[in-house]
Amino acid sequence: MSKRFLIILLVCVLGLIGIYAVTSKKDQDKSSKATPSNNLYGSNSKNVTLIEYGDFQCPACGSYYPIIKQLKEKYADDIQFQFRNFPLSQIHPNARFASRAAQAAANQNKFWEMHDLLYEQQDTWSGMGDPSAVFQSYASRLELDIEKYKADIANSQTNEVINADYAEGVKSGVDSTPVFFLQGKKLDTNPQTLDDFSKLIDEAIKETNQ
Repeated sequence: MSKRFLIILLVCVLGLIGIYAVTSKKDQDKSSKATPSNNLYGSNSKNVTLIEYGDFQCPACGSYYPIIKQLKEKYADDIQFQFRNFPLSQIHPNARFASRAAQAAANQNKFWEMHDLLYEQQDTWSGMGDPSAVFQSYASRLELDIEKYKADIANSQTNEVINADYAEGVKSGVDSTPVFFLQGKKLDTNPQTLDDFSKLIDEAIKETNQ
């Protein structure tokens, strides 16, 4: 192999490394400008927060949904509940699309209504190749402005919000769903019943009031 060929090869490799570095930096800068979702429910007057990182297609999240719904209703005046999107797209191909539908509904102040429909009807759409028509029917059921919904679900900003949620989760150690954070602390083991969850929340409220 000639010396001239080695020099040309080295220049090409260095050039590719430089291009990769610049591209990666641009991607990081773009991601850093994205703002996470603001899907809040309840009161923050007591300064107690419960955050769920969830995947709308995740069966485990679907199983937890009835418990979370009851918690939201029970503690609406005592805590602030927040849902953050964490679609596990490699194993749940419709999860990101569902998150986009939910965030599009959020733009019309109907996030929680869409959130509930997606989990309640999870068995209907989770196995579909293309659930877009079903999601749009949910939007119609919620009396959303359909043209705005269609524009928002296709908007790149909607995807960036989901990416920002996902990035926050990864940074916090989330690698599965559902994962819960109570008062900023990750629960190592998810409570299995409403009573178990209520005990943890009651303790957090008590500590805050001391």
